[in-house]
Amino acid sequence: MKTYVQPGNTITLTAPYAVASGDGLLVGSIFGIAAGAAALGEPVEAALVGVFDIIKVGSQAWTVGAKVYWDDTNKRCTTVATDNTLIGVAVEAVASGAGDTIGRVRLNAAF
Repeated sequence: MKTYVQPGNTITLTAPYAVASGDGLLVGSIFGIAAGAAALGEPVEAALVGVFDIIKVGSQAWTVGAKVYWDDTNKRCTTVATDNTLIGVAVEAVASGAGDTIGRVRLNAAF
C-alpha cells in the first residue's frame, strides 16, 4: 500500500516530561510506555500495546478486568476515572496494601 507507514505498536513521541525506560507518558490522548529515557521535549519511542507492570496508587486494590486510568498529575495508574485517561485493563489482581504500588496492565491503544 502506498499509504502504509508502520505497524503502530510503537511510535515516536515528544516527551511531555522527563521519562525513564518503562515510565508511562501521556501526549494528548496517546498513552505509551517509554522504551528509553528522554528529557522534556526530546523524542522517545513509546509502546502503545502489550502488557506492562506499571506504577499504581498504593492502598488501592485491583481486580482482573478492572479499567485502569493514567493519573498524569501524579504519573501513576489508578482505577479512578475522574480527571484521568483510560489506558487499559488490569490483568492481575493487586492487593490494597500501601506497598502494593505495581499493577499489571494490558494497554488499550485504541485512542
